[in-house]
Amino acid sequence: MKVHTIDLIDGDRLEEDVFNHYGLHVLSKGTVLNSREISKLLQHQIEYVDIEQRKHVMLESRTLESTATPKWLPSVKPIYDQTISTIENCFIQAAKDGTVDDEVVTAAIEPLFEHLQLERDVVSMLLLLNNADNYTYQHSVHVGMLTYYLANWLGYSQDEANTIGKAGFLHDIGKAKVDNDILNSPNKLTNDEFEEIKQHTIHGYQIIKKSLDDATLALGALQHHERVNGSGYPYGLTGEHIHPIAKIISVADIYSAMISTRVYQKERDLLFVLRELYRLSFDELDPTTTHTFIKHMIPNFIGKQVKLNNDELGIIIMTHPNEFFRPLVQVDNQFIDLTTEREYEIVHVYL
Repeated sequence: MKVHTIDLIDGDRLEEDVFNHYGLHVLSKGTVLNSREISKLLQHQIEYVDIEQRKHVMLESRTLESTATPKWLPSVKPIYDQTISTIENCFIQAAKDGTVDDEVVTAAIEPLFEHLQLERDVVSMLLLLNNADNYTYQHSVHVGMLTYYLANWLGYSQDEANTIGKAGFLHDIGKAKVDNDILNSPNKLTNDEFEEIKQHTIHGYQIIKKSLDDATLALGALQHHERVNGSGYPYGLTGEHIHPIAKIISVADIYSAMISTRVYQKERDLLFVLRELYRLSFDELDPTTTHTFIKHMIPNFIGKQVKLNNDELGIIIMTHPNEFFRPLVQVDNQFIDLTTEREYEIVHVYL
């Protein structure tokens, strides 16, 4: 039976050898698939594989309805909420004495990481878990989750991914030292207010260095607003002078901020957000990191309903490894390949 890679579950067994788009052998017939093997398929941009018939398991089609209320939500939501509560307490402690408790942070994020290994529809996960409250804390948790995923997609080991994920969770801890009226202002910031906001990167570096004595985590907080063309802050670093973990956090930070709804910002369409990241990858963001992120996020749109620029509604059937934003779309009984039928564009994704 042919299954999309996103719909694979632990224990599936390959019915045929798997080769990537360059003809290189990836996995052998008979391989039992678990999170490591599924991740490998995703890294090679393999969208469909043939697996042996499952016993006592019904394959659910990936439709808008099936992703709207996923089975993982009841088990993950309490862990997610607890993690937000812990991050909030970390901010309170950092504001009070300039420290965070490493053991508390680790105990909070490890259960969430364990569940992230099982769920690969990152697009739906973040939106379903999101709510309008506690933006700063939710943003920190979202960035931690995204950096964990992105580290895995980039080929880091599990231990390294856990560390990078922790760096994501703590990247904004320096905001604990910034005036709440400025952080939560619904108005455009003045130059002086923006200068104070910029200081959160330095505050974060100092808090993490003092508490954890971990230069890697501290640099993630310090440099996540640096840009490869030198336009970022606090020091205007360029290219290779920016730590790789900070480059990972930068991508996750922008994506999370752009999909969130705040008082002064309407929620953006998700493909628009990824297109914007793609645009930034040629100037401000590290291209390898950004393109890896997009390549692994795009397949999550398969099965989701979209609106085309002619107002027709369709379903994304397949994505392309090179033309990220021009998938194969089914409209009624018609299939439209946006890579060849260039007059069509997706204007909205429904989740």
